[in-house]
Amino acid sequence: MKKITFANRKGGVGKTTSVWAVGHALAHLGNRVLFVDCDPQCNLSMALPEVPAAQHLGLAIRDGHPLAEAIAQVGPNTSVVQATSELTAVEKMLGTDMDYPFALRTALATLPPDAYDYVLFDTSPSPHSPLAVAAMVASDAVFIPTHPSYFSYEGLASLLDVVSRIKRNYNPQLRVGGMFLTSYAKSYRGRLHREFVEMLEAHPEIGPLLMEQTIRKNSVVEEAQLQREPLHDYAPDSNACVDYDLLTQEILSALSEPAILSKKSR
Repeated sequence: MKKITFANRKGGVGKTTSVWAVGHALAHLGNRVLFVDCDPQCNLSMALPEVPAAQHLGLAIRDGHPLAEAIAQVGPNTSVVQATSELTAVEKMLGTDMDYPFALRTALATLPPDAYDYVLFDTSPSPHSPLAVAAMVASDAVFIPTHPSYFSYEGLASLLDVVSRIKRNYNPQLRVGGMFLTSYAKSYRGRLHREFVEMLEAHPEIGPLLMEQTIRKNSVVEEAQLQREPLHDYAPDSNACVDYDLLTQEILSALSEPAILSKKSR
């Protein structure tokens, strides 16, 4: 299993949408995908088909059940460990445990190693989130969505520092797979946006991490999420679907996985 965390220390940058869209793009290629919603806001869970309330992340990290008991299937190749409203209290309790950084790694270890091809963690933007830390400890790579704005920029350096410390103390294999821009395209004419992107490109740490693919604004994303349908079913010809398919290919390349050949064609 390849484990991927999507993280940013600022909300509203398209993090949950990116987890949702990339996960479905991977599933569309024939991969078995497990979504793990680590955000007490539960936005990812609300964008996926409804599952039994009794199956949720707290079963594994609070009650010690095998992770399989918390997993619900939501599509032919997609499953979820959903977040519920009680996750805030569960996370506070988790933070008092000295071993909390390893909570999700331990939970995943209860699954067969070939149970899924990809595990995608959605995380809270809170800088003190024990579950965000645990997700990165359990992951192979972190991908960072960001808006082309100054306020988004401010949190990027501190997030890279968090990743560096997690790599040093808990997970030597962790790396930043890349950083990509949301609500942006090179054709957009906003001067401030262009200046911000140029500032990112010139930054010695951030510049080399910037990915080629960007995600354009598209209202169809919210429509699909409201209907709890994947983009490939709701709007397969939309800009959003095209952009996220291309981003997924770039993510696969960054993970050194076959980026063109899907399992359907093997």
